[in-house]
Amino acid sequence: MDLQQYVIDYGYWALFIGTFLEGETILVIAGFLASRGYLELPWVVVTAFLGTFAGDQTFFYLGRLKGIAFLEKRPLWHSKTDKVFDMLRRHQIKVVLGFRFLYGIRNVTPFVIGASRMHPGKFFVLNFLGALVWAIAVGFLGYQFGHLAESMLGQAKKYEIYFLGVLIAVGLFLFWRSTRKSAK
Repeated sequence: MDLQQYVIDYGYWALFIGTFLEGETILVIAGFLASRGYLELPWVVVTAFLGTFAGDQTFFYLGRLKGIAFLEKRPLWHSKTDKVFDMLRRHQIKVVLGFRFLYGIRNVTPFVIGASRMHPGKFFVLNFLGALVWAIAVGFLGYQFGHLAESMLGQAKKYEIYFLGVLIAVGLFLFWRSTRKSAK
């Protein structure tokens, strides 16, 4: 089976799982693949929205259930969680709407919001809106990146596997770097 067939068969599932857990890089890659014709941009946006929304709702409820007791057992997380708690005290609505765009604290934020005891209905509505805006904006960014690459290189079809490789390598590097920083 070739790469194109793997993307067609498993691309949306990989996007859903990737956005459930993290998000940005996998969504940019999916947007790029949509610009190349392997995926459909509307379904990329819908899948990314569902993945990030479901993931954030899950981590919010884990935060409500395990909350502060869980965080107290993880001193390495305190620098990030303290930032989120501070931002929540000052700008609660803005944080919930925009945390997906904040590199470095994106993963821990829904858990901390849950631990902060925000009302679940309020989080649901704000999370829905934030996830929708994020999925459209980042998906479209990846899509435009694909078109930009094609216009810069002419016949990008010959080079798309290299672009995809570079995007994956950058994504893996950023993931590795963020996990390494978390471990410190």
